[in-house]
Amino acid sequence: MNRPLVITEDQDLLDDLLRVAAAAGVEIDVAHAATHARPYWRRAPLVVVGADAADALAASGPPPRQGVLLVTRAPEDPAVWRRCVAVGAQAVLELPAAERRLVDEFAEASEPVVRAGHTVCVIGGRGGSGASVLAASLALAGSRRGLRALLVDADPLGGGIDVVLGQERATGARWPDVAEREGRVSFTALQEVLPTMGELTVLSWHRGESPPIPPEAMRAVLEAAHRGCDLVVVDVPRHVGPAAAEALSRAASTLLLVPADVRGVLAASQVLIELRRHTSALGLVVRDGALHPDVISTSLGVPCAGVLSDQRGLAEVLNRGDAPPLGDRTPLGRFCAEFLRTLESR
Repeated sequence: MNRPLVITEDQDLLDDLLRVAAAAGVEIDVAHAATHARPYWRRAPLVVVGADAADALAASGPPPRQGVLLVTRAPEDPAVWRRCVAVGAQAVLELPAAERRLVDEFAEASEPVVRAGHTVCVIGGRGGSGASVLAASLALAGSRRGLRALLVDADPLGGGIDVVLGQERATGARWPDVAEREGRVSFTALQEVLPTMGELTVLSWHRGESPPIPPEAMRAVLEAAHRGCDLVVVDVPRHVGPAAAEALSRAASTLLLVPADVRGVLAASQVLIELRRHTSALGLVVRDGALHPDVISTSLGVPCAGVLSDQRGLAEVLNRGDAPPLGDRTPLGRFCAEFLRTLESR
């Protein structure tokens, strides 16, 4: 994959740009002279030109192109705009004030593919309803269909959604390792540090003290995943804090898993009060029970997205450390396949 190009002879400026690129999680090519930039000029996704190299670059007559930025560490330099025009730059960025924008520009240029993935939130209408299993199953089913998927565990008290997949010992970062991230983040950089199984990447919790997720970190992760994934599934806790609210506000669909009994419906009605503050894209998934799905849907005022029958032996499979079985004959497999087909058709 082609990398952003930096053109400068100013070592102090280069040190700043290397630090900014590291913050964006990308590697760059460096040309210390304008003539050295020629092999990279057309193919680099982004060209960052130091003000010190602008005149020499303009004199070399590079062909016009998009994605050129002029960077300076000298505020209010009267010659900077002339240099900007001379090299065909689209903007002038003054450091350090423009560092955040430059991080974003580097991250944007390094994204391999713009995927515009769908975000799906899953939340239990009552404790123990199986929302984490459903979230993990949807993400796993999507990855097996060839979708690049990210499974996000937004519940610090849930024990870690990696356990549902039998991957609690997988090497890689967990939420405490990425909780300080904010601003634009490359999904490629996330994928490199998180546990990944084929097309499925997992951001889970560790076992131990669990501080709340900053909403800025959730925003950064979901924005990166939206650009780099086909499917993002978030396991949302029933207590909706700021980070969970951030996920709900970005969801194309939020599935509320409701056991089909009186207590389950009453509990779900309380959860809905909070959910409706953050999203209107709601659908019910009804667990088989005493009440008919149509009665539950009418009572709660939410359309039914499907019915999930009990799956014999599922608890034993999960306790063995195996991933949920998602064959065509299993209730989970059938529901996930049908829901993903519906989601892809939108």
